[in-house]
Amino acid sequence: MRHFLLGIIGMGLLAACSGQQDHNGRTPLVEIGKYYLYAEDLHAVIPAGVSPEDSAAFAQQYIRSWVEDVLLYEKAQENIPDNKRIEELVDNYRKALIVHTYQQALIQQSLSAEVSEEELSNYYEQNKQLFTLERPLLQGLFMKVPLNAQGLNNVRRWYKNRSQTDIDELEKYSLRNAVRYEYFLDQWRAEADVLDMIPMDVPEMQRIVNSASGYVELKDTAHHYFLHVGAYLQTGEAAPFAYARAKVMDIILNLKQVEYMKRVKHDLYEQALKNNEISLHLAP
Repeated sequence: MRHFLLGIIGMGLLAACSGQQDHNGRTPLVEIGKYYLYAEDLHAVIPAGVSPEDSAAFAQQYIRSWVEDVLLYEKAQENIPDNKRIEELVDNYRKALIVHTYQQALIQQSLSAEVSEEELSNYYEQNKQLFTLERPLLQGLFMKVPLNAQGLNNVRRWYKNRSQTDIDELEKYSLRNAVRYEYFLDQWRAEADVLDMIPMDVPEMQRIVNSASGYVELKDTAHHYFLHVGAYLQTGEAAPFAYARAKVMDIILNLKQVEYMKRVKHDLYEQALKNNEISLHLAP
């Protein structure tokens, strides 16, 4: 059996086991009634890069599983009393799959994925209640440096200011000294992501947010941590447009798709009526 399987894997060829059946050029490997497992199909699922011995073991297990599945399917067919119901379910699923595939093709061909910034902004402003925050967000600046880093007094001055000069100095300093530097005064980050960078918890963050300064310096046995909180939004507040933009885009595109398919269905219906393709057989 092992040499037999190695031959399949190595050459991918077997003599056809049935001269009467048209296998469209494929090589039958196992036959159970009207079902065939082909050598080409087996070869396609053999993991790449495995040894011949492992390939043989995989092939043997695959063949065994295939045979068991076919035998179980045949036994199930013999013992399921309501095969008609299953055929109806399969037919309904096939129809739904065909319709879905056709709809996606129509949408891709006929609808542009481009939505203007004005359209996005208008929808956001008119539907802010849909975009409340499920977690706190903040904007800020973070730096982590070793305890023995030089020039910490300069860092203490620079990280509290938002002037371009101070930011430039801080960035140059970070290239030489920082273990980590994050500038996000112009974008929103989840509070949890920021807390992962600094040894503090949510209550401490709240104290910083509620303080007049919004600055914190911490240290542990190895590092200094500097955090400047420039802006903060609580859970339940309206998400800022920049943060909600992707969600707004998805909603608008979905609404456009729904409206487009309504028009397609309406047009098909009207055309079928015009061509007398619909016959209504209503009970008296």
